Amino acid sequence: MSKELWKPGNMLYPLPAVMVSCSEPGKPDNIITIAWTGTVCTNPPMVYISVRPKRYSYEMIKNTGEFVINLTTKELAKAVDYCGVRSGKDVDKFKEMHLTKEAASYVSVPLIKECPVNIECRVTEFKPLGSHDMFLAEVAGVHVEQSLLDETGKFCLGNARLLAYSHGEYFSLGELLGTFGYSVKKKSR
Repeated sequence: MSKELWKPGNMLYPLPAVMVSCSEPGKPDNIITIAWTGTVCTNPPMVYISVRPKRYSYEMIKNTGEFVINLTTKELAKAVDYCGVRSGKDVDKFKEMHLTKEAASYVSVPLIKECPVNIECRVTEFKPLGSHDMFLAEVAGVHVEQSLLDETGKFCLGNARLLAYSHGEYFSLGELLGTFGYSVKKKSR
């Protein structure tokens, strides 16, 4: 199989397609779609989002130091796209996409009720990087839809059919291929 050499670029795909809710006193609550996000640390639990400085949500997050990462599903694909291409300066994304605000437990930013998992975040570090600036954040709390718990209380996130973003396209995840360590697990006889 032959390969072409391309100029440096971000080709680490797929990525989670999440809706990040944010708010600031005196402004309407807002939602921004983010794909530049991920896990940073387990203990303490930390995540990051990277946002372009020209985005409406950028100053809200920078000024308050709070946001909520809302995981998305196939059913939310249209809202995910809409919240990524429309500005909160011009439209109320909660209203336009019929999304429901829920009170968070630890931050003053609303959760999105329709999302199966909501991750409350407090910014610990802000880092200007270039086209995007990174907000490093500690996880303050996580809300999980009860339907994603099995009868023993095990979290079954794969059942949510989460949305992923890959080079300009959205995909629904869901096919289980194995579990952590399955490649070395001894077969039972």
